[in-house]
Amino acid sequence: MEIEPIYPFEPISSDNIPEGEEWVSQIKWDGVRVLTYFNGDIVKLFNRKLNERTPIFPELTNINSYINAKSFILDGEVIALDKNGKPSFHEVMRRDGIRRLDRVNHVMKSVPIYYMIFDIVYFNGDWINNEPLKKRLEILSKIIKQNDHVQLVPTQSDGKALYEVCKQHDLEGIVCKNLNSRYIINGKNADWQKVKNYKDLIAVIGGVTYRSNIVNSILIGLYDDQDQLWFIGHVGTGKLTVKEWEAFTKVVESIKIDTKPFINKPERVKEVKWVQPLITVKVQFIDWPEGHSLRQPSIQAFVNQDPKTCKLK
Repeated sequence: MEIEPIYPFEPISSDNIPEGEEWVSQIKWDGVRVLTYFNGDIVKLFNRKLNERTPIFPELTNINSYINAKSFILDGEVIALDKNGKPSFHEVMRRDGIRRLDRVNHVMKSVPIYYMIFDIVYFNGDWINNEPLKKRLEILSKIIKQNDHVQLVPTQSDGKALYEVCKQHDLEGIVCKNLNSRYIINGKNADWQKVKNYKDLIAVIGGVTYRSNIVNSILIGLYDDQDQLWFIGHVGTGKLTVKEWEAFTKVVESIKIDTKPFINKPERVKEVKWVQPLITVKVQFIDWPEGHSLRQPSIQAFVNQDPKTCKLK
């Protein structure tokens, strides 16, 4: 039987940590959502947008090394670590962004990945998404064989204490989950709530500036409901390496335009070169005051996303 990929259940954003004995919390890992499908014969991996990732993360196809089940759909996050041992979106995108499959084996050695499993949707021929989370977690605890690169995400009953740990270690945040919750395919509700330690978004690049003929900063925006691109910030710091800036500079040369793509006027436009709004980037920031641009934005990584889906909320 072929198992069709599904859109995963998503948490809603929240500023408050829910309390009560029915709530547990987990670390929110800064990685790539990946669901693993096994129909008893073939293993396949898909991300949250139903793009296949089987060739990109081949180490996860050795299912006998980490699970004991006849068939399943696992939900989890693939992460990679920086040199300090912290989850890094920039590092995991070095793996997830691979487009030439002949490079996978080489990059596997320089960017090892880790699979943080937190749910199971289908098990031994049965859909269990309508079972309460408590039962799904019990099933996972019995069938997952943890190893150096595959882990079962721990749950904590004290969400506030876990959030403080995230702040101390500068982690992305936590996800609070109701133990009675169903896993709603292609759904989102308050049974799962993400509480972030810092904020991030995926935006569209509409302009660049240069230093010594190399791009050194970007101007970013988001679309409104009328498909108008609004400038939201100027970003020059972040995780990009010199080689990545150089490669991006070459790409920019082919997409320059003469007219400003933003509907509003960005600050500091004197040295800006405008570009077609085709490239998207994940940006972390401290705050976004109403009527102003992002405060202390920082580039995390380029991402492959349809620019028109980068919307003002």
